[in-house]
Amino acid sequence: MRVIVAGAGMVGLSCAWFLQEAGVDVVVLDRTGVAAGASWGNAGWLSPALTVPLPEPAVLRYGLKAMADHRSPLYVPARVDPRLWRFLLEFSRHCTPRRWRSGMAAYRSLNEQALAAFDQLEAGGVRARSQPASIFAAFARDREAEGLLDELRLVAGTGQQIEIELLTGNQARERQPLLSDAVTLAVDVRSQRFINPGAYVAALADSVRARGGQIREGVTVHALRDAKPGVLVETDGAAPLHGEAAVIATGSWMPQLAAPHGVRTLVQAGRGYSFSVETDPPAEGPLYFPGARVACTPVDGRMRIAGMMEFRRADDPLDARRIGVIEAATRPLLQGVDWSSRRDEWVGPRPVTPDGLPLIGATSTKGIFVAGGHGMWGITLGPLTGRLLAHQITTGRTPVEIVPFNPLR
Repeated sequence: MRVIVAGAGMVGLSCAWFLQEAGVDVVVLDRTGVAAGASWGNAGWLSPALTVPLPEPAVLRYGLKAMADHRSPLYVPARVDPRLWRFLLEFSRHCTPRRWRSGMAAYRSLNEQALAAFDQLEAGGVRARSQPASIFAAFARDREAEGLLDELRLVAGTGQQIEIELLTGNQARERQPLLSDAVTLAVDVRSQRFINPGAYVAALADSVRARGGQIREGVTVHALRDAKPGVLVETDGAAPLHGEAAVIATGSWMPQLAAPHGVRTLVQAGRGYSFSVETDPPAEGPLYFPGARVACTPVDGRMRIAGMMEFRRADDPLDARRIGVIEAATRPLLQGVDWSSRRDEWVGPRPVTPDGLPLIGATSTKGIFVAGGHGMWGITLGPLTGRLLAHQITTGRTPVEIVPFNPLR
């Protein structure tokens, strides 16, 4: 059996790797290269405790106020874009407690298995390692923690195991010396992990190649068609590729390829930004500032600072103003940071759906599948998505875990 995968990020390469586990020959195509999209510069958290549907009542209230503030972590450009405004309208309709609880119930089964999928990759030859860690959520005012604590209680209410500890500012600084005196309260979210996402995805690609898979970079997929039998994948400047099946895992660019195959759910680029700085002492683990919507992670001896949810076109250039917003929001909460050492400025498009749920499974065209729309959770859920979708492709049976994420919903 031969399967062609469009997209060489965490999700697409995980699909390829787990298909190989089932004895499938894989060819991975990417218009730019391995980890070239949202898989490179994100915070690299593997955080099942925090993996929840993005649409919720608090986000709607916050978003309506934030859209009028250019310093906000949420940015929506003031332009005529019917598709974007249609997405935002649908997103707002899902910001209800009932729909959030329904989405969280669907996420629970994924969250409970997500870290085990990384263990399987690492035991199977991927030469990168996820690092166990707590995620410290820090607040400048005690009352600001109420939103996160309420959310964690709701997650625990689904039956998902959550382990947290409340710390005073001084207790938090003893464990995380980079926190400034402005921090008065922290929530230690335990039993999570983190990775260097770019390096991890590159190691995953190396493992796919070592097991006989092909990864062709600089190849743009234009269309996928039913070949009866199998599928044809049309690319630029080359003859179509034939396989028994194909997977569309192109992130924010998924709609162009998936729409002809019955996938009508909107996928909007919710772009995230990051940069890195030197710190003294060195960063030891993830820090989270929910009020600023900023995540910090040790990467290659520096600290990566990531944030923003910018609803713009996926291919728009980096906007330096957004980097400035992240830095301004984070400066008061950190100490020991050399802000003049800032480098590695990056923007990447996270694929967001209106209901906050990914698209995983078969399309209306036999042999064509999709895997994407994970929003901020593509790193955490990418390997498990690959494992579950590989099972569906090779057996014809849909795992119960991905039934709520039907791409044709």
